Formats: sequence, structure tokens, C-alpha cells
Amino acid sequence: MAHRKFISRKPALLALLALAIGSLVAAPAQANSKYAAIVVDANTGKTLFSSSADEPRYPASLTKMMTLYLTFEALASGKLKTSSTVTFSKNASAEPPTKLGVKAGGSVTVETAILSLVTKSANDSATALAEKLGGSEAGFARMMTAKARQLGMTGTIFRNAHGLPNDAQRSTARDMATLGIALREHFPQYYDYFSTRSFKYGKQRLANHNRLLGRIKGVDGIKTGYTRASGFNLVSSVSDGNRRIVAVVMGGRTAKSRDDHMAELIRTWLPKASGRRGGGDLVAKAADESGKSPIRALAALLPGSGAPKPKPRPEENIAAYAGIEEETVEQGSAEPEVEVVEQAYADPIAARMADIDPINTAAVPKSGWAIQVASSPSEVEARAFLTRTTRSARDVLASASPYTMTYDKDGVTYYRARFGGFDSKNAAWNACGALKKKKIDCYAVQQ
Repeated sequence: MAHRKFISRKPALLALLALAIGSLVAAPAQANSKYAAIVVDANTGKTLFSSSADEPRYPASLTKMMTLYLTFEALASGKLKTSSTVTFSKNASAEPPTKLGVKAGGSVTVETAILSLVTKSANDSATALAEKLGGSEAGFARMMTAKARQLGMTGTIFRNAHGLPNDAQRSTARDMATLGIALREHFPQYYDYFSTRSFKYGKQRLANHNRLLGRIKGVDGIKTGYTRASGFNLVSSVSDGNRRIVAVVMGGRTAKSRDDHMAELIRTWLPKASGRRGGGDLVAKAADESGKSPIRALAALLPGSGAPKPKPRPEENIAAYAGIEEETVEQGSAEPEVEVVEQAYADPIAARMADIDPINTAAVPKSGWAIQVASSPSEVEARAFLTRTTRSARDVLASASPYTMTYDKDGVTYYRARFGGFDSKNAAWNACGALKKKKIDCYAVQQ
């Protein structure tokens, strides 16, 4: 009898055992504070799955997706060619592995640098590209953050081009999905680089770190990443006929568990994606050939109103972050530049606001006096600062005309943000003095 009772209860015991095992499997994912994931329909922008998708995470080498975005942008605009030379500085060659191992003073082509990023995730190549495009690693990081804002990536701050540990460098799974979609939409002519399985460099054949290429049908990139602080990260673009998704997993405990989880997300959600493309691009290009910057990033790709946002910097500290030197200006020495891209950290939606509610900028005055409030490698950021300044000092600038003008420095085009229309030096100086009382740094300049 006792034996029969045991047999009769066996199915129930097996069910309980299965439930316990399931709980043990699920518990680590739930307890993993580094974990975040999202699956986005790349045809419509609809979020199919998300978990902590708007929580700040360390991007690690997913950072190189933005490094490549800016490289592709330079190629598309003609500023670079795939055959252009990328020279490795002492700083670049000293980056820790993984790396190509180019000695200081050595060089590779832009195409080789690109291939080393998408396969080996070479940190030295990332820094070398950053220095070529941004003049310095820090300057390029500001360009990266400005570009992130233009693409609607409101939860992202970049401090370097490679993703090596930096506590201030943060992103979100949703932002990485936005960037993944933008790379394909904006640069289809270069996107195939991400599907490179391996490439030959010297006597070496470098394999792609993305193990899902060739393993999961339809996977065509994009990027892996790992640091101890971030865990194992992966962004995948996948297509099946007319269906396409971009999926992100951040904070995996191992490369295998990350890959297995990504494979499961793909199997689950790709069949549920739409086979019909929505109208227009999901992610707005920063600027078209006419210089206009429409914002079409879908609300589905952006954090909701309850999502965490970077802490704003105190208004009174803007001058310190901008780096303007008042005494230098007064003494008439070399022109200082206020790097407005740092303002993106203080006001994450400033660039988007400048596009949604832009001020009318005038033509560059041919003569007279003006006051400059900022300069940036991003025209959108420069215009955003003009908008912000106009709103903060309407009384001072009531009769002034905002405008931007360009200049080139170390191969980078910068946009000066200025207010013109002042009849005399004194008028411009007085207006600038009034702005400084409002904690807005500036200086007067004659056209």
C-alpha cells in the first residue's frame, strides 16, 4: 500500500521538482543587477520585449557601435575614404587588449581599423579613429554623446571610444537598440562590415567575437562587449524574410549564457515581428544634405516619462564645465571655445528640443559686433544652446539675431553659436556682461 501511495504521488513530486528547477534557473536572471534586455521590431519600432531596458548600464565594447557610426558618417560625407591612413599615437598603441598591436607611429587603413573593431573589438584601433576624427579621445567622446542625443539616445553618455571601464560612461538597452537600428538605416552601404566572420591582418586571421554569426539563421551582426563591471553584452540584428528585429542583452553572467538567452529571445520574438515596414525611418538622421534635422525617432524607441534621467548639473557650474577663461578673453589672446556638447549631459533632450521647437537663425552678419556663447562639433547642439540661451535671456537678446557659423580645427568642423546685430563693441560687451550675471558665459567678437 505504501508503495502504491508513493507511485501515485510521483507525478506530483516530479512537477514540484520541475518547478523548483525552473525557479533556480530564473532566480539568477532576476537577481542579476547588471541584466537588461530589449527586443525591438526594426520595421515598426514596436517594443516586443523589455526588461530593465531604460536602466543605466555600462556599454563596454558596445561603445564601438557609436565609434563606427561616426566613422561611417565621415566616409559617407567624403571626409574619409576606406583607404585613408589612421596613424596610431602613443596613447592609442598603449591601449590594453584586445588590440591590433600597432606600434606608436604605425598606421593602418580606415577599412582595416573598421574590420578590427567589428571582429576583434580592437581598443587601439578605436582610440586611433577617435583621435583622427575628434582631434583627441576626449573630443571624440563629446562628439559621440552629441550624436547620441541627435539619434534620441537620451540615456547615454560616452567618455571614450572603446568602452574600457569608466564609471561615467553609461547607456541603456533601449539606446543600444536605437543605435543598432540607426546603423542599418543610415549606412546600409557599410552595414555589411558587421557580418564579417573573420579577416586577415598580417599573418593573423582575426575571428569575429560574435558567436551567433553562422549559428543562428538570419543574424547579421552587430556587436559584443564585456568588462567585469558590465557583464557580457550583445546587440543582434536578425532578419527572416520581411521580418527584422534588433535585440539587446546586457549584463550576462557568461558569454554562453548571454548567447543562449539572445538565441531564445530571437526564437521567441522574431516570428511575432511585423512583416510590413512602417512609414519613414525609425531613427532620424542627424542632418540631411540641406542641413535640416528632422526628428522621427519613434516614441516606442524612447524612454517613458518615468524613466531615469541623468542628474542635471547646477546652472551655476556651466561655466566650469564649458571651460571658458574669462581673463583670456578680456586680454584678447587666442579665442577660447565653449564646448557645448557637454551641455548634453545637463539637458538630455536639448538637441531634440532644438529640432522640435527651433529658433530661426539668421544669416551670418557681414559686419558689426556679435557675442559667442558656445561652439560644438554638432550643429544641432549649437542651435540647442542658442535656443536655451534665448529662453534664459529674452530681455538681454530681444534685438539680437542668433546664428551659427563654421570653422575647421584639426580636421573637425565646429559650429560657433553666436548672437549678432550689435552696433558697437560697447553694446556687445554690455550684453555679454548681462548674460554673465545670468551665469551664461560669452565673449564679444567683431565680424
